[in-house]
Amino acid sequence: PICVLSEIPGLVDGAHLGRGLGHDFLRHIVRTKILIHLIDGSSASPVEDIIQVNAELSLFDSALAQKPQLIVVNKIDLSQVQARLAEIKDAFSSAGTIPLFVSAATGEGVAGLMVETLKVLHSVTVDGGASEKIPMKVFRPQPRSIGSRVHKEGDTFVVVAPELERIVARTDVTSPEVRWQLKRQLARLGVSKALERAGIKPGDRVRCGN
Repeated sequence: PICVLSEIPGLVDGAHLGRGLGHDFLRHIVRTKILIHLIDGSSASPVEDIIQVNAELSLFDSALAQKPQLIVVNKIDLSQVQARLAEIKDAFSSAGTIPLFVSAATGEGVAGLMVETLKVLHSVTVDGGASEKIPMKVFRPQPRSIGSRVHKEGDTFVVVAPELERIVARTDVTSPEVRWQLKRQLARLGVSKALERAGIKPGDRVRCGN
């Protein structure tokens, strides 16, 4: 069986409003048939994490939180997570969910996850509208590069790129997770390489737009 997986970075509080690049990724989720939530097993409240994510999904599109879901707890290779497995199972059980447990580091549980994924995907395709063929336009974007839009003003590197400016304007850069997402966007837009060509060094200041 062949299926297409779409990786969506973790959603932050307020993603439905566009915070943390929210809209850029939530739009992709609309076209999926099932959702697989990958939860950090070392989180203090894994169930609360899922509740928050589903709340963001519902606020963006009420149909999203109704899609079939698999809850997957990661990092079971860590001793502190192993010590909490029973607690985590009970917490999800009380919420009416049976989670799967995996370790992305060692691969433990991944084969079982794939089996369950295909089972759920098959049941969705057989039971309902997910089998409907939806015409899909294929976009083949050209590589982006901002070239001369990076220049230096005093000791500050200035990046002038309208798309990046829109992203930064709605991004909470105090969040480590959001900063990681932003770093990926910088690479995608060619900003990282442009800054390197301009001679940026660790610790240098960067300003986006005016």
